[in-house]
Amino acid sequence: MDTAIINTTPLIEKEAIVEFSFPKGDVLDTEEKRQERQARIKRGTRLGNSLKRKVKIVFEDVEGLKKVETTIWGFTDKNVILKKTTIIPIRCIHEVKFY
Repeated sequence: MDTAIINTTPLIEKEAIVEFSFPKGDVLDTEEKRQERQARIKRGTRLGNSLKRKVKIVFEDVEGLKKVETTIWGFTDKNVILKKTTIIPIRCIHEVKFY
């Protein structure tokens, strides 16, 4: 994803995610991109659980792109789990960035 797009995407608080509605389809168009996303989610989970490091997740709800800086606590085959059981559907995640 283009860095300029990420930089202009609004940063939200993770507590607001519970109020969002998410699109039905996957936001990524190729299997290769989906596999890379899954690998980055796994790495982000390891960083969060072992080193307490945050990641930046760029995702899409029905209104458009948003980003959140948070720790990934876990994931299932369909969702990323954040603190206080907040979830983001994996199909709606464009990118997971480490810093």
